Amino acid sequence: MKKRFGIDIDGTLTCPTTFVPFINETLNRNITLDDMKQYDLTPLMGLTEEEFWKWMDEMEPVIYKDAPLAQGAQSIVQKWKNEFDLYFISARRQHLFEITQNWFSKQAIDYNHLELIGTHNKIASVKKHRIDLFFEDKHDNACDISEECKIPVILFDTPYNREPIPQNVYRVQNWLEANQVVQSLLERMAIQK
Repeated sequence: MKKRFGIDIDGTLTCPTTFVPFINETLNRNITLDDMKQYDLTPLMGLTEEEFWKWMDEMEPVIYKDAPLAQGAQSIVQKWKNEFDLYFISARRQHLFEITQNWFSKQAIDYNHLELIGTHNKIASVKKHRIDLFFEDKHDNACDISEECKIPVILFDTPYNREPIPQNVYRVQNWLEANQVVQSLLERMAIQK
């Protein structure tokens, strides 16, 4: 049976700078990815929680429609398609499903399952789909999934997720490095059988 990979979309499959130009343009800011030291962007954006969600309601479809892929993501994920079952599990809200589906088609990324759960808590989905390995950019998600589901998690390094990580979370700089860690983990799993 094929291993089942769970993959987050925003900041993992897509470039973590995706939101930056939209924040700068619509809110008259001048931020870079390096300024994003925490996952919660409201202080950096100068918005209240309510204002943030109003902004997201307006901007999410525009941002996600043409979100740039993280470097190397397309070739690695397409290579994996033949070896593994790919389950994309995102905190995006359900009303963005068609935009997300169209984006995958435009990027020529195949998958077995696409799920927009509308919350950052992905543990139930990871368990429901019996995911063997997860890919994430949100620090607490990576740690929680690893500890609760007892699976390895690949954490894509960004300025907003640099807190310490537990033993079963593997920090990587890019998709090429993620692929190397995956191969190493699979070899270790095969030996342990």
